[in-house]
Amino acid sequence: MTTLLISHPSSLRHVTPSGHPERADRIRAVEQALEEERFTALQRVEAPEGTLAQVLLCHPAAYADAIIAAAPQDGLVQIEADTIMSPGTLPAALHGVGGAVHAVDEVMTRRATNAFSAMRPPGHHAESDKAMGFCFFNNAAIAARHAQAAHGAERVAIVDWDVHHGNGTQEIFWGDASVLYASIHEMPLYPGTGAPSERGEHGTIVNAPLRAGDGTDAFRDAFESAVLPRLEAFQPDLVIISAGFDAHWRDPLANINLKEADFAWATQKLMEIADRHAGGRLVSILEGGYDLEGLSKSAAAHVIALMRG
Repeated sequence: MTTLLISHPSSLRHVTPSGHPERADRIRAVEQALEEERFTALQRVEAPEGTLAQVLLCHPAAYADAIIAAAPQDGLVQIEADTIMSPGTLPAALHGVGGAVHAVDEVMTRRATNAFSAMRPPGHHAESDKAMGFCFFNNAAIAARHAQAAHGAERVAIVDWDVHHGNGTQEIFWGDASVLYASIHEMPLYPGTGAPSERGEHGTIVNAPLRAGDGTDAFRDAFESAVLPRLEAFQPDLVIISAGFDAHWRDPLANINLKEADFAWATQKLMEIADRHAGGRLVSILEGGYDLEGLSKSAAAHVIALMRG
């Protein structure tokens, strides 16, 4: 059993304004947690830089060109209300793409059983032609498309437990029967999408919203009643997790009361699906999580579960 940890120093060089929740300290907190002795068995690599061709798997050329053109030489540029570029942002975003793609390559070729790409900026709010919600390129979506294009995966499942609905991933795969997108998120909450009635053109969009104040019981019930049966029926060749940890009870941007054990439990459930249908192949990609203690402890619990600890 090999778990691969993918990171890159560029994640620290994506600068956001003082007080912005999506900040470099998030990565420092995760990296510090994963330096503990119990993680010595992790295989660790730096992410390669993603290519334009990889970005174009999910984003049109005009959009990619616009993001590249917007990258500043100095200072900060506001792309939309919450989404800011600094001189280090484009390299960080491209390494995020490269990390997700490399995770897929290693897992699909069985050089690793599973992988966690612990990088920023996050990606699941990025629509095909729109940056939003701290996100520029949709790493999880690109990973799914790459698994299909480069490795012949016929069915890919993306499970998103970030507390905010992954509108970007949903939009990208709305009309695609070969990718199942399942999300558990708080509603109403940013970005306002993710109702159960949003099912996609082929019924492969699964939304299981929670209400403010929900915790362990509601989360696990939704997982077991809405998400896992659909995954089981879909029989994916690869499972991808959009692993946001902002549903933790400490997080300042939402009102769901999960604990570290809930993320470990959900990880184990998805590993069981991957074991049954995908030869254990699972890729996890960091999304949100804005309380540093909640993020670091939850990410550690997630990775321990990936290591079958």
